Amino acid sequence: MSMRFERVLTAAARPRAVPDYLAGYPPQLREPVFALIEQQRFAEVLLKRYPRAHDVRSDGALYDYVQAVRNRHLKTRAPLSKIGYDATLQLLHKALGTHSTIPRIPGGTLTAKREIPVAGVFRDMPEDFLRMIVVHELAHLKESEHNKAFYQLCQHMEPRYFQLEFDLRAYLTYRDAGGEPLWPSTLVQ
Repeated sequence: MSMRFERVLTAAARPRAVPDYLAGYPPQLREPVFALIEQQRFAEVLLKRYPRAHDVRSDGALYDYVQAVRNRHLKTRAPLSKIGYDATLQLLHKALGTHSTIPRIPGGTLTAKREIPVAGVFRDMPEDFLRMIVVHELAHLKESEHNKAFYQLCQHMEPRYFQLEFDLRAYLTYRDAGGEPLWPSTLVQ
């Protein structure tokens, strides 16, 4: 275990001075996560649930993956022009994925170019986490706001959406507390 992780846990008995990814959850869901981190058992528990990282490593493979999910659930939505991993996304925007509609005026006609950059951290995570963020960003093609209809669409596309989001947030809490990556990259960068 790294010194930073030990210092964070012993100093306050909770991960602090990092984004609180679990802030919106009730204490009865947050506390077990913090307890597992404190007991140094979080990695063991999460690795049992998600034993390996996915094989969607390149931007081209991610494009194909996103298009397959889109074609299955949102065929009538406008096509996506750009999909790829973005290593700076989480650092700059405090986001794990974004969707953007960029207006273009080729030949005097207003059109929209839709893009979905996905945070580079998802390159080294289980497919379930990747699918959760892809479903989230695709749902924005139909529902721009995080409202009831948005989350119903997410759950329609991925029935375990809420559990996957919680597990991802718990993992990010663990990492920000100094925990080591659980699915290290197998690629030389």
